[in-house]
Amino acid sequence: MATVENERNTRSAGTATPDGVDPAAQEEFAGRVVGVLNAANTALLTSVGHRTGLFDAMSTLPAATSAEIAEAAGLDERYVREWLGGMLVSGFVTYEPDGARYTLPPAHAACLTRAAGPDNLATLMGYVALMGGVEDQVVEAFRKGGGVPYSAYPRFQELQGQENSRVFDAALVDTILPLAPGLSERLRDGADALDVGTGQGHAPVVMARAFPRSRFHGLDQSAEGIAAGREEAARLGLDNVAFTVGDSTELPGTYDVITAFDVIHDLARPAETLDAIAAALRPGGIFLMGDIAASSKVEENIGHPLGPALYGFSVFYCMTTSLSTGGAGLGTVWGEQTARRMLADAGFTHVETHGIEGDPFNLYYVATKD
Repeated sequence: MATVENERNTRSAGTATPDGVDPAAQEEFAGRVVGVLNAANTALLTSVGHRTGLFDAMSTLPAATSAEIAEAAGLDERYVREWLGGMLVSGFVTYEPDGARYTLPPAHAACLTRAAGPDNLATLMGYVALMGGVEDQVVEAFRKGGGVPYSAYPRFQELQGQENSRVFDAALVDTILPLAPGLSERLRDGADALDVGTGQGHAPVVMARAFPRSRFHGLDQSAEGIAAGREEAARLGLDNVAFTVGDSTELPGTYDVITAFDVIHDLARPAETLDAIAAALRPGGIFLMGDIAASSKVEENIGHPLGPALYGFSVFYCMTTSLSTGGAGLGTVWGEQTARRMLADAGFTHVETHGIEGDPFNLYYVATKD
């Protein structure tokens, strides 16, 4: 493969800068594009490091050779050695040529290992590989319309479960639920709660353990996700949580509390779901929703620290899965302004928003009705 510098030199020798183009500005932007290429490959290597446990293994080792690291992680040395080279040139690990030993600095381990809990950013990199796997189908949707079905994302439940778990385990009971005044006390005394779009059901499991007097229910269209929730609840011996495969626009029963975390903007029929949630809330009930921390106005997302990621996730998953069923395809159009309007249309008269540390992707909405 030709080097970037050689490729640039070849272009420079064979073509002239177009009229009206600032050569310095062109060179600066070309450097940014090369940076995107490098960052994308680093993301994939980081995902591999997370999935194989390499970061976890290195965090427990002193400076070690590729063979020692491979043995600790139970992996093939040749692959580990090449991966270490990528992590070295990306600045993730350090290297001692005398002895050929690699080290994962503690400050880096605090962002890359399972022990880091909600600070583990390596879990997010799996989405890059997931999105790359459906690129051909997304390109086809650009040309013909429609979208990519949920079934094209076999690892999505796993990735979403990992991401949600690291937030829920660290913050759901002590930080997120208290955003709604009186909610924790209500659950402590005993209430009926429903989690809409529960995925693998970890949120209601976490709440069921913390509030044994309350009764929790998880609803999702994914049979695989519901099965995972039931398995976790059974393993923990919880008898106050149940799960149902079902449609978010047809909610069973009525509830004191309804939650929906990172799901409404993905749905084919988000307005109908919010209507159903409002109708299923008992008098004085609380709806707690976590969703995209962005603006509905594209110009207000310039400079957003996660702006490219949000739009990438939308094109490659959120918007396209909704459009695949003829749905609304909200994507990042669902920002705070749209969320507030749709909540109001559903009958919620009081809405507050909050951000929490450790979850830069979401705003949390506390919505109630008169």
